[in-house]
Amino acid sequence: MSIIMMDHDEPDLVSMDDFRKLTASRGMTLQPDDEATYYELLKAADKCAKYVYKMPEYVDPRLVPDMEPGSTRNYANPANGSSENPLGGWSHQTSIRSSKPLKNELLAGKTVVAKDNILIAGIPLTIGTSASHLSKDAKYPLPKIDAPVIQRILESGAEFTGTAVCENYCMSALSFTSATGPVANPWLAKGPNGEKYAYACGGSSSGSGSLVAVNVVKRLREQKGLSTEGLGEGADFALGGDQGGSIRLPAAYSGIYGLKPTHGLVPYTGIASLHPLIDHCGPMAGSVRDTALLLSVLSGYDGIDPRMTPETPLRQNVPQYHEILDKEIAKRTEAGTWTPSQAAKGLKIGVLKEGWEVPTMSPEVAAATKAACDRFAALGAVVEEVSIPLHKIGPAIWTAATRANMIDSMTNVSPTLLSHTLPDLNPPVPDQAWYETMNKFNPAVVNVFFAGAYLSNPDRFPPAYRNKAMMHVHELRAVYDDALSKYDVLITPVTPTVAMQRDETWHNGGVMGHLNLALGNNMNTGMFNVTGHPAMAMPIGWGSPREEGVDGKLPIAFQIIGKRFGESDMFLAAAAWEVGGRAYDEWQP
Repeated sequence: MSIIMMDHDEPDLVSMDDFRKLTASRGMTLQPDDEATYYELLKAADKCAKYVYKMPEYVDPRLVPDMEPGSTRNYANPANGSSENPLGGWSHQTSIRSSKPLKNELLAGKTVVAKDNILIAGIPLTIGTSASHLSKDAKYPLPKIDAPVIQRILESGAEFTGTAVCENYCMSALSFTSATGPVANPWLAKGPNGEKYAYACGGSSSGSGSLVAVNVVKRLREQKGLSTEGLGEGADFALGGDQGGSIRLPAAYSGIYGLKPTHGLVPYTGIASLHPLIDHCGPMAGSVRDTALLLSVLSGYDGIDPRMTPETPLRQNVPQYHEILDKEIAKRTEAGTWTPSQAAKGLKIGVLKEGWEVPTMSPEVAAATKAACDRFAALGAVVEEVSIPLHKIGPAIWTAATRANMIDSMTNVSPTLLSHTLPDLNPPVPDQAWYETMNKFNPAVVNVFFAGAYLSNPDRFPPAYRNKAMMHVHELRAVYDDALSKYDVLITPVTPTVAMQRDETWHNGGVMGHLNLALGNNMNTGMFNVTGHPAMAMPIGWGSPREEGVDGKLPIAFQIIGKRFGESDMFLAAAAWEVGGRAYDEWQP
């Protein structure tokens, strides 16, 4: 390796005392001549680092927003519970359109929101937390770039209408940890004590789930001649983020469709990361076809994201998932098989046995999802139970492989591979004030911080621990690949229960009072983040709230898991299932 910059004109060089402390901390003693030589080399490295740090900031021209130089984007920040934001799903509202949309304009006339961990130039970035956790001046950062996924929705003719609230640091399966307040589920207007919209919608893409569900609920209520008062404005589509279930959980609780795509299919550039291995951005929508449509818009290589692989299609080669689905339906319709008895003919469905062996699984959710699997057989598919014992160890593998590095995301430490960092973030090092605030809003983040610090200690956990965990990720991927070589898709429940109350009184139960509420929520989701398999939540039925005396039902969902880069098979299976009737058809207010 070359040695450069041996000229030391700068006065602020590393001292010999600094160097001796460094060698002593490693238990090393150097000979005097060697010490002097290595000290000179260290000063060269010191100078390189400081020189580069002082260079002007570089903005990748591929990420420059579609804006006139010097112009700004207007936005509003509606208060949680206000008439503009009654369910708390909006972080910031705006109206942005492309000045040069593509000719096909796949999303023309549609509204899209994005989880508030995605960079949109000129719109404050909150990541669901307090401003003091993201910058030393306690102001929310104003990004200078548009993430590629934002560019793509704008180019496709959509109106970008704002950012959707996400949970604090994107680390909660529930929807009441955000610094702006709780996000409500729009399906039940009253709670057990008459409270308005008292149920959670899941997280961490909580606002994304709620805002898409608002439009679905409005449509169903209008069809039945019912009032839509109190729901506020929703969105046709949303972008969510998923590191352990954060698209699929709110989609399940909120009764919409949410896809965690194959790892590396959709670019994650310009989005706050938890760990490159598990970072996913994906579509949330009100139908199977809309989910496929948005995936067509979002997918493809961006030339920047290191999560992408040679398997990632170039933009011009991205499958048009919605068109593939349309053609397959047309083909089966012409053949007379797109019927309630034959729509799934030719499909092999694997019902993953261990997916129902979750300790907190409610009998009602277990029965509803099993019945939904049985419907595939009535639709002409081959349906078989498949056992993958390692599935139950998946959450432990997910934790062991990633937790030690998640602490880096809290301080915006760049991963070791070439990636696009988030230069607008300048978070302070977590301290006592950080702990006090985070312990109040989201103890799950504190848990990840302490676990990450502990597991990254090389004295207790040398690299061999993490290396072995990574090999078990390969093992876990292999067992799912093997099952998917025999079946078109696998099925599990998403969540073990219907949505719980939007409980803002968890503080009375302390830290465990909060953590117990999320117990078991992602036992069927996180493993597919480390293996990279695509997984989609879709509504399949309705369940009773846990509390007595509540009128109405809450959504139940199952999860469809596909081969890596096999999203088209998943969309076909989902669409075929709905030939027997959509969950929305059975909704009763």
